[in-house]
Amino acid sequence: MLKLIFVCIKFKYYFVLLSSMESVSLKIEENFLNAIEKVMKKHNYMTKTEFIREAIRDEIRKLEEKEILEDKDLMAQIKASERNRKKGKYEEFKY
Repeated sequence: MLKLIFVCIKFKYYFVLLSSMESVSLKIEENFLNAIEKVMKKHNYMTKTEFIREAIRDEIRKLEEKEILEDKDLMAQIKASERNRKKGKYEEFKY
């Protein structure tokens, strides 16, 4: 049952994405491609596309997190919000 749910979720994921995606061509050295295939099999990725797409998402997320950490005003607001949360005081967080 759980496997069927997983398959349905994956189908929905690909169906939604495929309807609004653009193709990008990518050339990869054979040694690098072999390393990708080894890792994707180990971590149960179905396709290279799925693996590469997730790697790109992860990199974007890391870059965005780095921008947040470098924004001193935003970090000060986050720290103040955390202090208030621990004290039981909740204030609206302003971006």
